[in-house]
Amino acid sequence: MALGPRLDLRQSQSLVMTPQLQQAIKLLALSNLEVEAFIGEALDANPLLEITESGPGEDIVVQPELVELRRTSMETSPVDQLIGEARAADDAPLDIDASALDRDRDTGDGISESQPDWGGDLRIGGGEEGPGIDERGAGAPSLAEHLGAQLGTATRDPRLAAIAAQIVGQLDEAGYLAAPLRDIAEMLGIALADAEAALALVHRLDPTGVGARSLSECIALQAQEADRYDPAMARLIDNLDLIAHGELARVKRMCGVDDEDFADMLAELRGYDPKPGLRFGQGGGEPVTPDVLLTPGLDANGNFCGWEIALNQATLPRLIVNRSYYVELKTACGGKSGASGKAERGWLSDKLADANWLIKALDQRAKTILKVAAEIVVQQDAFFRHGVAHLRPLTLRAVAEAIGMHESTVSRVTSNKYLSCPRGTYELKFFFTSGVGGSDGEGAASAEAVKAAIRQLIEAEDARAILSDDTLVDLLKDKGFDLARRTVAKYREAIGLGSSVQRRRQKALAAAM
Repeated sequence: MALGPRLDLRQSQSLVMTPQLQQAIKLLALSNLEVEAFIGEALDANPLLEITESGPGEDIVVQPELVELRRTSMETSPVDQLIGEARAADDAPLDIDASALDRDRDTGDGISESQPDWGGDLRIGGGEEGPGIDERGAGAPSLAEHLGAQLGTATRDPRLAAIAAQIVGQLDEAGYLAAPLRDIAEMLGIALADAEAALALVHRLDPTGVGARSLSECIALQAQEADRYDPAMARLIDNLDLIAHGELARVKRMCGVDDEDFADMLAELRGYDPKPGLRFGQGGGEPVTPDVLLTPGLDANGNFCGWEIALNQATLPRLIVNRSYYVELKTACGGKSGASGKAERGWLSDKLADANWLIKALDQRAKTILKVAAEIVVQQDAFFRHGVAHLRPLTLRAVAEAIGMHESTVSRVTSNKYLSCPRGTYELKFFFTSGVGGSDGEGAASAEAVKAAIRQLIEAEDARAILSDDTLVDLLKDKGFDLARRTVAKYREAIGLGSSVQRRRQKALAAAM
């Protein structure tokens, strides 16, 4: 075959990410407050856009046996068609398909008809189920304030507390004591032994590890608090520099443990906080505004009849096209001829198309969020009725398959968005939890349910019979959770509960006072 230049005609298909489609996908991942800011920019750029009082989207009623969308129109909009056409098999993450929103779906979950067990949790707050909206909006105290508040109950010796307060004032933002203890003792005119006693008091404060003078001391304090500071762990912590240089085999021989124990020790080491002070002093957090509102529906007799879901209209204004202004501008442009008039008419047509597209994209976003939120409510109905102990394992894939979307679309919808319900305000990601092993060998409960069970057992323990982690393992097994001791310890630490040694000390101190 001769080599040379030639022209060929070929026909192929490809998915083109238009600017409008990119904008629709971007809007899906934004929170309501971010969308509000986006709308503000759009209003400045497009004179045809105007805000009305009510926002886009319809309410959803989640009944015990049915998810029903109350819709005012069933026709498919141009934006729905465009996004639907983009659902190629190799580009499934881009699906924001409105046809999936238009179908009523029988959940078939067989959700119980029993009345919700509100108990004492009918409030806006976190409690055992996580921080509520009021707690999230509160300004976080600084590290010095947090430690200073504990000194009054940590010792009855006012002189020791005063010395400890001076040491707290010397801590850096990470919680380390950079100044030599001898210099602090000389500055205060006290004996070194008194300064050491005050530092030991600081070491007992929360968070564990503050007041350390080195990384190894910080980690050692946390290991002691967790009742894990055995000789092998001590040798591991004393050789952090070797671990940093990758000499793991040498450190394992020094610790005298096998591969499995060494792997567990390294996992524990990674779980400790090398800079405990950074949890504080980062300034007040911004208040969380919920994007989705969930309220219990009541019938005429006051009985629970399902859940009502709606977008928070307070943060989501509704856009419309100012038709009268468009007609006025079109009339003005129609009276002009030549290139100038043609350019003005083209500009006006572009602005009208942009305005219509944005309105339809916002409507599509609202429908998609409500669809995902409704499925979450169906899947986690027991949590909303009875509390965190009934939170079930849930994945993005499970929700995506139930509503006919790709899991990356569900991930976008649940990012940076919060749901307000009678039990508090939660990020939508909160409802996606991993499953833990049940006594029957299956993932029967979520990790949050296990944490709630551990908290309940520890809060109910007798001060004279503190529960060890091994005892907690046995008690949790009776509740249907088959967990290892290390797993129980990690969950206990994750919810901020100390070891048996720490709890015994705290309750003994509380009893003495």
